[in-house]
Amino acid sequence: MTDSSNALPSLLDQRLAHLLVRQLKRTPLHPNMFTTLTLLLGVACALCFLRPGTALHDLGALCFMLAVFCDHLDGELARQTGKTSRFGHLYDFVVGGLNYAMLFASIGIGLAKLHGGWTVALGVAAALCNPFIMYMRVRMDNTFGLEATEHPSFGWFNLEDFIYAIGPLTWIWGAVYFFVPFAFGTLAYMVWTIVEYRRWFGQATA
Repeated sequence: MTDSSNALPSLLDQRLAHLLVRQLKRTPLHPNMFTTLTLLLGVACALCFLRPGTALHDLGALCFMLAVFCDHLDGELARQTGKTSRFGHLYDFVVGGLNYAMLFASIGIGLAKLHGGWTVALGVAAALCNPFIMYMRVRMDNTFGLEATEHPSFGWFNLEDFIYAIGPLTWIWGAVYFFVPFAFGTLAYMVWTIVEYRRWFGQATA
């Protein structure tokens, strides 16, 4: 019988996280430690983007990419060691929502001096989407399980993986070239989440 905790995930970043955690699962590390590290990287990212300067924005983009990858480590460690808990699962959802909210708010504020106040409005709008997205996804997860919150996949990647573009776009062209399409993308993602939320709960009451 195959141990599902040792099966390689199909998505590339999850596969890398799985292979790394194989080397760590016999250590005293706990999944919530990685969740906290994800939060700290998100805070560091926001602090970088709040201040003007290409080098700081480049560092902020790197911090967020690391936070996204680190977000997979807690789940992988929990699966491979059996150190799962309801608190840890909810903590992971909350940290993810906070990190995305801080990302867009901080970039919007940080770009305002150079591009004008519209970046603040767009950043705050995208940031405020995340608590609603998080609430709906937590409810869907609690009621229907992980299947209800899975993102569409494309080979080794899924919809969420597009966020890794924050690095190349920021490093090559500047933060605004990431910020504008992805902030509007967050608004669209909230609409998609609302549609999925209504679909799942509609099926349950039909």
